[in-house]
Amino acid sequence: MVFVERLVCSKCSSNYRAEDSPIMCKKRDFGRLDIVYDYAAISNKFDRTTLEKREVRDVWRYEELLPVSSKFSVRLGEGGTPLIHARRLGEKLGMRNLFLKDETRNPSASFKDRAMTVGLAKASELQKRDVVIASSGNAAASLAAYSAAAGITCHAFVPQDASKGKIAQLLLFGADVLRCKQIKEGEDPTVKMMISAIDRFGYYPCPSFGPFNPYQVEGPKTIVYEVYEQQNWGNLDLILVPTGSGCLLTGIWKGLEDFKKLGFIESYPRLVAVQPKGNSALVRAVSQGLEFDQIVPEAFPASVASGLLDPYPWDGDAAMVAIRKSKGAGISVSDEEIMKAVKELAAYEGTFAEPSGAAGLAGLERMIEDGLIDKNDKAVVLITGSGLKEPEKVMGMYSEPHLIEPEIENAQPSR
Repeated sequence: MVFVERLVCSKCSSNYRAEDSPIMCKKRDFGRLDIVYDYAAISNKFDRTTLEKREVRDVWRYEELLPVSSKFSVRLGEGGTPLIHARRLGEKLGMRNLFLKDETRNPSASFKDRAMTVGLAKASELQKRDVVIASSGNAAASLAAYSAAAGITCHAFVPQDASKGKIAQLLLFGADVLRCKQIKEGEDPTVKMMISAIDRFGYYPCPSFGPFNPYQVEGPKTIVYEVYEQQNWGNLDLILVPTGSGCLLTGIWKGLEDFKKLGFIESYPRLVAVQPKGNSALVRAVSQGLEFDQIVPEAFPASVASGLLDPYPWDGDAAMVAIRKSKGAGISVSDEEIMKAVKELAAYEGTFAEPSGAAGLAGLERMIEDGLIDKNDKAVVLITGSGLKEPEKVMGMYSEPHLIEPEIENAQPSR
C-alpha cells in the first residue's frame, strides 16, 4: 500500500494529487515535487518493532515510506549495505566513533541504485517504455541496469569526459548513450539535451535530481534508515555527504524527517555537504548566508571528483534547509585532499572508492584540521561509489608495476 497524500512544488507550492502521478510541475519552474506522506496511517502499520521482524534487507524493506508499490519494483539487491566501524582510520584521525556507510556494495557499485530502483518502479507502474537521464555516469549506469532488467529502453546523456568504466557499464546494459560537449558557461549540456528529449520524444525522465523526477529522490533516504537500524537506534552527531546536485543530501534529510515524525529518532545529526573546490556553488552559498535563488552556477566545473560536477545544484534548496536546520555545514576540499582520502580508505579500511565517493572523508579531515569537529563525535561518512568506476585516476598516482622474469630472486619486496 502507498501512503502518499499529495505532492507539493518546492518553488510555487502548487499541489498535485498522488493518484495523478505527476513527474514535473506544470509551470515548468524547475521546482521539485516534494512528496507528502500520511504519517498517521503509516504509524498504524509500521514501527520499530515491526521493522525488526522483517527479513527483507533491501531498499523495499521500508516500503511504507516509499512513493510506489514494491509490486512494480525491479530488485537487483540494492541497499542493505554495511556500516563499517572504521577503527584503524579512526585511530589515525583520533576518532573512536568513525563509521563508513559503504555504498560501493550496491549492484552497479554506487548509491544511485537506491534512487533508480524507485524511479524505475514508477516508470513500470506508468507503463513507460523509454526512460531518459542526464548524468555524469553513475546514475546513468544504474538506470541502465534497472531498465535492462525491466525491458525498458534507457537513453543516457553523459559528459564528453565521462569515465570509460561508466561508459562500459552503460553500453553493456544496452543503453542508448550520447556524450555531450559543454559549450555554454554554467550550463549542463546533458540536462539541456534531456529536457529536449522529454519535450520531443515524450520520454520518462529519471535523473538523480528532484525537479525532473520526484520519486527517485525517495530512494536514497533509505541510507539513513539503515544507519539508524545498524547502530541500534543510537544518536548520531554528524553525517558527511558528498554533494553535487544536492539530491543525495536532500534524500538523507527526507529520511531523517520521516523518522523524526514517526518518533523513531529524537534529534537530527548535523549534515555536512562536501563539494570539490572546482565545483562548490552550494557550499559558497551556505558559507555566505545566501538564499537558494542567489546561487550562481559554476562556470566550468572541474575536479577529479567527476560525479560531483553538476554546475547547478538542482536540489540545493532542500540541501540548504537540511544544513541549516541540522546546524550542519558546507565544506569544500581540494583534489589533493580527495585523492589522499581515496588512498587512506584503501590503506586503512580496505575500501576502494572513486574520488567522488571519498569526498566525504576528505571533508571530515578538513573539519578536523580546521577545529570544526569534536573528536568524540559519532560520525558517519558516506562512501558513495566504487573505485572500479574510474581506475585510471588511481593508476595515475602510481608507477607501472615492475615486469620480471618468473624467478624468486627477482621478487624482492618493494617495501
